[in-house]
Amino acid sequence: MSGFAEGSSHDFGKVPSPYAGRKIKTSEHLAISSLWFATNFLWGALLILLIPNQIRAMVPQYRAEILGLMIGTAAVIAIVVPLIVGALSDRCTSRFGRRRPFIFSGILINIAGLGLMAAAYASTKPVPLGAAASSFDAISQSPGIIIYFLAFLVVQLGNNIATAPYSGIIPDLIEPAQRGAASGYMALMSQAGTLLGALVCGPLLGSASDTIKYALISGVLLFGMLITVWKVKENPLTETQSKIQWGPYIKSLWISPKEHPNFAWVWITRALVMLGFYSIQPFINYYLIDQIGVSPKEVDNVAPILLAVILFTSSISGILGGNISDRIGRKKVVYYANATIAITSIGFIFCNTVPIVLLVGVLFGLGYGAYVSVDWALGTEVLPSKDNAAKEMAVWHIAMTLPQSIGAPIAGYALAAYGVTKEVVPGLDDPVLHYQDAGYATIFIIAAVCFAFGAILLRNVRGVR
Repeated sequence: MSGFAEGSSHDFGKVPSPYAGRKIKTSEHLAISSLWFATNFLWGALLILLIPNQIRAMVPQYRAEILGLMIGTAAVIAIVVPLIVGALSDRCTSRFGRRRPFIFSGILINIAGLGLMAAAYASTKPVPLGAAASSFDAISQSPGIIIYFLAFLVVQLGNNIATAPYSGIIPDLIEPAQRGAASGYMALMSQAGTLLGALVCGPLLGSASDTIKYALISGVLLFGMLITVWKVKENPLTETQSKIQWGPYIKSLWISPKEHPNFAWVWITRALVMLGFYSIQPFINYYLIDQIGVSPKEVDNVAPILLAVILFTSSISGILGGNISDRIGRKKVVYYANATIAITSIGFIFCNTVPIVLLVGVLFGLGYGAYVSVDWALGTEVLPSKDNAAKEMAVWHIAMTLPQSIGAPIAGYALAAYGVTKEVVPGLDDPVLHYQDAGYATIFIIAAVCFAFGAILLRNVRGVR
């Protein structure tokens, strides 16, 4: 959920790279991308397992609304912070380099937020069924939930303080001829981190306490940060930099759709795809329990398997889709890919067993991986100015973070709009609340429509295959 993945804006004085003029070793690539593994380990554990489970335990009656509200609010931080911190790190003259001071401090803030989340959850009593008239009423009745909510915002703040400058490491240090390999290692470490975060904090740790899981996540983050700070070489910026003129800087982020229609249409289509994705992704944990029939005790085993299936198949189609798009064009790949994920989104509505949902997950992963494979390339091809590519890519990246702040809250309330049913489960003290099938059908249809229009509107892009 980090708000910055493609690169921070560093339009200011070039700093000689310690890696210039030689081939980057595999060990160095792994060190450079080590924090991508750690931060994705964090999000794989938190968003797939820990947060959905804990929200369900604290406020079972309003879990979808509150989860959507949390993710949507945190996404605002992921929009704003990178644009500010990225610009500050561009001008940082610390003897430790431009990026590493922010990485160090950001990860420490992130870890502090995780500690607050663990403490808030451990001390919070569940809101009894029927005790609150709405999700906001439930939040107001429980100071622990408020602290948990705010602690998650601290996690997001610290993570973006670290990852916004960290995103500039590859452009700063790696020569263009080797950036393809560096990006490959970055993708590998990111996907491995996401998957292992869900697997380790799910089936591998089993019944271990959530406090232990938070401690493990913190340890992985600390380890990834220390590798980056100690092993990644970075020459400091020695020239004094002018102060940021925030007014002109903010104004420069606006890219006129009238003057640059191709960029605008690619931005819109990406935003639609991400809007569809974040309308369903936060609630997969609940979907497996409510519609597929997975027990709350087993969902931590099944959710990582579904994630693994999607990541594995998307990796395969990502490689193939990128190569195919070079031959037949980016737009055709998007048309086929979006058609696939739109159809499979509807297919999820009709799933009722784990094997079937995994099969549909395979198809969704194939389509989504193909889309992602050309998404970044398509964005780079329609940039208004190659001289300001980093800053413009940051603006383009908002098309991923802004939909999180919109899609997750809307989908949460849409899911809950049809009410809940109660199921008495042997071995559990309280009944399990299930959202209605109609609620899940609604959010999957919303996602499918967004995916479809993400392809249809791409026809407005001219001069790009």
